[in-house]
Amino acid sequence: MIASMVPAAVSVQAADGDSIRLVNGKIEVDAQLKKLAEMYEKETGTKVEIESMGGGIDIQGTLKGYYQSDNMPDIFVNGSGADFANWTDMLVDMSDQEWASDTDAAYVDESQGTIGFPYTTEAIGLAYNKDILDKAGIDPSTLTSPDAIKEAFETIDSKKDELGLTAVVGYGAEPVNLYWSTGNHLFGTYLDEGLDREDTTYIDMLNDGGKLDEKRFTDFANFVGLLNQYSDPALLVSGTYDQQILNFSSGKYAFVTQGSWIGATMVGDDADAYKEAGNFEVGMIPYAFEDGQDTILTSSPSWWSVYKDGNVEAAEAFLQWLTTDEAQEVLVKEAGFVSPFKSCTIVGDDPFAQTITDYQKAGKTSAWHWSIPGFKEGIAQNYTGQVFADYASGSLDEAGFVKTMQQVLESAYAN
Repeated sequence: MIASMVPAAVSVQAADGDSIRLVNGKIEVDAQLKKLAEMYEKETGTKVEIESMGGGIDIQGTLKGYYQSDNMPDIFVNGSGADFANWTDMLVDMSDQEWASDTDAAYVDESQGTIGFPYTTEAIGLAYNKDILDKAGIDPSTLTSPDAIKEAFETIDSKKDELGLTAVVGYGAEPVNLYWSTGNHLFGTYLDEGLDREDTTYIDMLNDGGKLDEKRFTDFANFVGLLNQYSDPALLVSGTYDQQILNFSSGKYAFVTQGSWIGATMVGDDADAYKEAGNFEVGMIPYAFEDGQDTILTSSPSWWSVYKDGNVEAAEAFLQWLTTDEAQEVLVKEAGFVSPFKSCTIVGDDPFAQTITDYQKAGKTSAWHWSIPGFKEGIAQNYTGQVFADYASGSLDEAGFVKTMQQVLESAYAN
């Protein structure tokens, strides 16, 4: 049924060696990808058909419909381990491609190899307003321990009125709509903060019956307690994502617990508020809940995969071309992406582009193991998000947070 609703223009199969089709999951960059397709056709003669989906469309469901009707694209988007699991043994291992050794953000499956091409980089860290930190006399490069961060929070809190702040931190633990921010992203820092990208110690424990490392998680819980203490009480358990970002863009928080993706909102929907606040410089510090942690978590939010029964050679050639300077210029400068490729020297205008690039160049990044290969589907929404909310509301203390999180994770993995 889904396939029958697709316009005839998108049902063209690549069969003659000079045509490929790409299903993109970010409809907001449709125009930029079509520009790249035109550039590539002029340069190589290969036609690239861009089919963009968004606006609530079930992309994986649509792709399954394509598969059933023998209408698969040559390249298509996957956004999580669960998505990739839909296509086991149907994707091309691209580990032999030149780009694969030029990035840390590819999706690599133990049994299938490199099956996801990263087109951008997003980062998870504690974002900050550099103007506020400068006025408070705080050097963000020194904030690599919980004691240093606590001292910085205390200093800023004591100067809150003169700095024009509503709160030190914009942290939202509302469980219905912001569970992903706490249960995936913030919990993900427990799994990966400070670790080498290949280190799977804590995701392996989690996947072994929902186990936590008690000491590490207790240190993490203590840090989350700091966020609870210095956050905006009006937003902490009942605020929205839009309110959180608008207040940060307006200069009302020194820090905010969101990732680099908020940069697009700051210069987009919140541009007037951001301009009025001085278009301040931003950066990120690690969620350093243990001494010496000095990484931020980076990954591609989704990946492009090559269908093994499609026009593989032409598809791989196009993806490799996307890593060239002429293509990266469009992706970075016009689509607003942050290049995941180490050899790329192009930095965009996104507020967080430079800080992500700096961390990448310094080799100070950790992985997103909540996403790659990921933990049990639905944990954030159905289990962990609520525990963060209960801790934020005060119905759980630190010890209760640790104990309850362990219980709900064991329950989740037992089902």
